[in-house]
Order: sequence, then C-alpha cells, then structure tokens
Amino acid sequence: MVTDRIVLKGNREGLNVVINMHVFKNFEEMLEALVKKLSRGKKFYKGATLKVTTQLRYINDKELRILKNVLFDEFLIRDCIFEDVDEKKDKIFRGIYEGRTKFLRRSVRSGQVIDYSGNVVIVGDVNPGAEIYAAGNIIILGTLKGYVHAGITGNTNAIIAAFKMQPQILQIANVMTRSPDDGMRPTYPEVAKIKGNSIIVEPYLPNKFI
Repeated sequence: MVTDRIVLKGNREGLNVVINMHVFKNFEEMLEALVKKLSRGKKFYKGATLKVTTQLRYINDKELRILKNVLFDEFLIRDCIFEDVDEKKDKIFRGIYEGRTKFLRRSVRSGQVIDYSGNVVIVGDVNPGAEIYAAGNIIILGTLKGYVHAGITGNTNAIIAAFKMQPQILQIANVMTRSPDDGMRPTYPEVAKIKGNSIIVEPYLPNKFI
C-alpha cells in the first residue's frame, strides 16, 4: 500500500483511486480529502468507471453507502469497483450454483436489511429503501426497486435476477452501477452479471445461466 493519502491513477480500464486509510483520523477526514482531490478534475469523471482501492475494514456499511452516493451524485461516476487490499481470496463464497440458500416468502420493505452468507431467493418484491446482501446469487421473484449486492465476499460469478429489474443500486462483488436516470426498464425478467469491469443486464433466457 502506498504511503500517500490518496493517489489517483489512470489506465486502459479506467480510473483507480488508492486511499490509504491508515493516515486518516476517521472516515469524514478521508471523504473530505477525496472530494477535494477529485474536484480538481471533476469534468473527467462523468460516465467513467472508477476503482477504489483501500482497506475496507475501516469503512462501515453506512459510510460505504455515503461514499458511493458522493461518487455517483457529485462526480457522476457510471460504475464503481471497490478493491480491498486486505481481502483474502480463500474467504470468497463459491457455492453460487449449489449450496446455502435463504428463501423469503414475502416482500422486503423500506428500511429492512437482509444479509446472508449464501444465495438469497425472495418470493416477493424488494421495495425502495430495502437492502439485500448475499455472498452468492440474489433472485427476486417480483419487482426489484431497492439496493442489492450479490457476491459480497468477492465472487464475480454471482448474478442478480428479477422479474422486474428497477434497482436503486446494483452491485456484484466490487462492481457497482445505478439504474438509468430515465427510469425506463423492460417488464420482462432480466439477469445482471459482471462482464469485464462493468455490470451488464440481459433478458433472462432459459438455460443460459445454468
């Protein structure tokens, strides 16, 4: 890890901001420094993919959401990838085709949080303001309008599927994206997955994702 507080790098895949959390007193000080750093070239970030490399153990879930919102709303980042410099690959949940699965036969309301160390299947809707976290896949047999994060332990093969895909924020492993501003989404089932360094959403086709 570099000793500088914040380092911004550019490469063929996009932009990478490296944050050394060890040199900051708290999250608020880091965020202030990051905004100041990025503001110097604000116009260059619109529609870009940004990878954030840092020690994620020093940032809690609430602070991570604040950081994501700043990057999306103030700098108009299209996709955001989070890379944990301390992450150990042997902790990645790989049972996305079989294994632990949590079934919920109800809708998830605003303010409710579901966090599970396997796959999550919801027979119902995920309303705006609801949050779903899963180490494996997330399958919604209804309308998805909340925040969902599949592959939270780093599995980039995880998918998110829903009868109607209208999420506030969609994240798989360390790659994150938002719904288009126009809010226009198809009414047929769709599946989201990682391709390259971005999340793509495709129509669900039987047997394609088996």
